[in-house]
Amino acid sequence: MNPELLQKYIAGDATSQEKESVMRWVNESPENMRQYMAMRKLNDISIWRTPPQTNIHVTETKPISRRLWTEVMKIAAVAALVFAASHFFLSTRQTLSDSGTLQSIYVPAGQRVELLLADSTKVWLNSRSTLSFPKTFDKDNRIVRLDGEGYFAVTPDSKRPFIVETSKYDIKVLGTEFNVIAYAENDYWETALLEGSVEIYVPDSNIGSIRLEPNSQLSLRNTKLSKNPISRFDYFLWREGLICFNDLSISEIFEKIQMYYDVDIIVNNTNILKNRYTGKFRISDGVEHVIKVLRLSTRFSYTKNDETNTIIIN
Repeated sequence: MNPELLQKYIAGDATSQEKESVMRWVNESPENMRQYMAMRKLNDISIWRTPPQTNIHVTETKPISRRLWTEVMKIAAVAALVFAASHFFLSTRQTLSDSGTLQSIYVPAGQRVELLLADSTKVWLNSRSTLSFPKTFDKDNRIVRLDGEGYFAVTPDSKRPFIVETSKYDIKVLGTEFNVIAYAENDYWETALLEGSVEIYVPDSNIGSIRLEPNSQLSLRNTKLSKNPISRFDYFLWREGLICFNDLSISEIFEKIQMYYDVDIIVNNTNILKNRYTGKFRISDGVEHVIKVLRLSTRFSYTKNDETNTIIIN
């Protein structure tokens, strides 16, 4: 693969045809994935941070040393191994193609993955997410299962609707772009529609289904469903490896940190929980980097127990 094309793809400047070419190449072998992850990790580390709007200051990175490049290659190799090992076969349900065997991809904490499905639908998976999908889709429909967060750019096909099954609700589309937050372990659930149209099936209710229009979202919080306009489009920058906080309380930020990094945060200093922040972080910077930057504006101390994967805020 041409390195210039790979760099163009990572920078987000590739055409649709070039993106498909790169993703097909990446999925051909673990070696291709290793090369891609190495270049992507290098880009993530060397990129200039976007300055936050208020309160949070993020410093720019220093030039990459030979030693750091060696570490990048090690991380990329591990990431490629995790990605390759995450492909395993599962039993199918009746809703899926009788002839297709399911594959599953799991994204470890602090990572994200972009993949191309058999129908050319593009999917971005966030940290601690699992997507199950058949090698080839059925002639009547296209069904995948999501546990976690995913952003879908669905290839239009009027004869075969695309259905995302989650632990709470199913989402049906023909061709569109939307984001889904559906971690089975959490009560919170959300679908945000950016382009096209989606229909969300709500079982065990008088509603039946709810249709969303572009730039709107449906959220489940505290057992209540609510439909509202999308208020924070920068949130979807997680696809580029960014965690974006837009006027969030430190309590809400800690909830997100726990989800992204699979870490437990115990807050003894409850006086800080209502403080609010706006800013951006690279997911690859790690959880302690986020904690340390938050300390610049709010007085607290913390300790981290690596054995229990717990952070205590005092």
